[in-house]
Amino acid sequence: MAKSGQSVAAVTLAALMLASCGGGGGSSTAGSGGPVTVTPTPTPTPTATCALASRQAFAKAVIDEWYLFPNDVANVSAASHGNVESYIDALVAPARALNKDRFFTYITSIAEENAFYASGSSAGFGVRMSYDAAGQRILIAEAYESAPAFAAGIDRGTAIVAIGTNSGNLRSVASIVAAEGTAGLTNALGPNDPGVSRVLRITDAAGTRDVTVAKADYSLDPVSDRYGAKIITEGGRSYGYLNLRTFISSADDQLKAAFADFGARGVTDIIIDFRYNGGGLVSTANLMGDLMGAGRAGQLFSQTRFRATKSAENDEHRFTPGSQSIAPTRIAFIGTGSTASASELVINSMLPYLGTNMTLVGGNTYGKPVGQIALDKAECDDRMRVVAFATANSAGAGDYYGGLAPKITNSCAAGDDLTLPLGDPREASIRAAIGFLSGNACTTRIADASAGPAARSRSVRMLAEPEMLTPERPSAAQRELPGLF
Repeated sequence: MAKSGQSVAAVTLAALMLASCGGGGGSSTAGSGGPVTVTPTPTPTPTATCALASRQAFAKAVIDEWYLFPNDVANVSAASHGNVESYIDALVAPARALNKDRFFTYITSIAEENAFYASGSSAGFGVRMSYDAAGQRILIAEAYESAPAFAAGIDRGTAIVAIGTNSGNLRSVASIVAAEGTAGLTNALGPNDPGVSRVLRITDAAGTRDVTVAKADYSLDPVSDRYGAKIITEGGRSYGYLNLRTFISSADDQLKAAFADFGARGVTDIIIDFRYNGGGLVSTANLMGDLMGAGRAGQLFSQTRFRATKSAENDEHRFTPGSQSIAPTRIAFIGTGSTASASELVINSMLPYLGTNMTLVGGNTYGKPVGQIALDKAECDDRMRVVAFATANSAGAGDYYGGLAPKITNSCAAGDDLTLPLGDPREASIRAAIGFLSGNACTTRIADASAGPAARSRSVRMLAEPEMLTPERPSAAQRELPGLF
């Protein structure tokens, strides 16, 4: 980073910008790890206890000092709220009403967040779940190789049609939703604690059967060994394919290896699949820029802007290419409504340099051109994530609260075909990406597809973009990985 280690921006921006539809956040770990421990001013009254009033005062002090939208904070009574979360929600409600802060400001666990951003550590089944309203079922969008569900034979495209705590009390997905809405599904799946077991009735190519899966701790591999980085060759041409699941520090060496392989093979037409990537570490996003920045050393990749009273913290990242870096000729980014934050930062930051030589394939992105800093009340395991800065590319463009598709004139609408594996050149979005890279014209822009009458049909929208299941209060991992259970 351009600023010294004494700067809040230099400490935090190396590490954070979150994320997804269920919430947002970032890591408190800078490049070397370790929590951001900047003390807000005014400092809350020192206390060794974790009484509600003390925790609420801490949250309010952070918002008062750092919140990016100080004119959009409500004057509410802490005493009228029985927990910290609802108090924070009430304070930032005006900004949320203006679509500036869609649950990106919140309080979370220091320990839980540190574990996720370091290695993707989480607990659960280890799958991304989407709800198919037309078929009254849960569809698996992605399964993680080291997690329990994959070991039980559950993978992308598997349908869950019933859930129970044992074989004798299975309830169909349709009956759960009819009685409790989609929130009933997240309740039926149980808490994400190791040892929590569920019986799932699943349907896939092998037929319908009941499997028992117990949740467990696992570490997420950000670049899958199955399909995360590969070369697709067809028609005498080669295309690099990279699927990054999330921006965490354990992805850094994998990204370097992938781009080194692309460079060694002379591949400069790249597909970057961010379709389920809800964001994460800014440091990893900047690394991706560096890996695509051969020949651009010193040119501006991205810039960050704090509120007026914190303008001294404004910062920028300039391309710092390394030995693994390449100079892409064309890039096709694959996105959906689950593509957010750090993913959008990378796409937006490459746009001034590639112009019409890059595209967005699939669906519109989520729209989160802001990031958070983290401040800790360590004795309570409280980490306050507060929207504190906006991000922009080298041209100063950063107003994409409505997603990036309107900013990319040659975007290309495509479906997300759950019947085919990720990385498969036959899959709809990858097929459209290859079409762009090979010089074929796109038939429908994303903006046009989303405005058409078909887009208003829930069943058609399901084909194009899975509706990820998200609990009301997502964990750190679920904020970055929408639909994770």
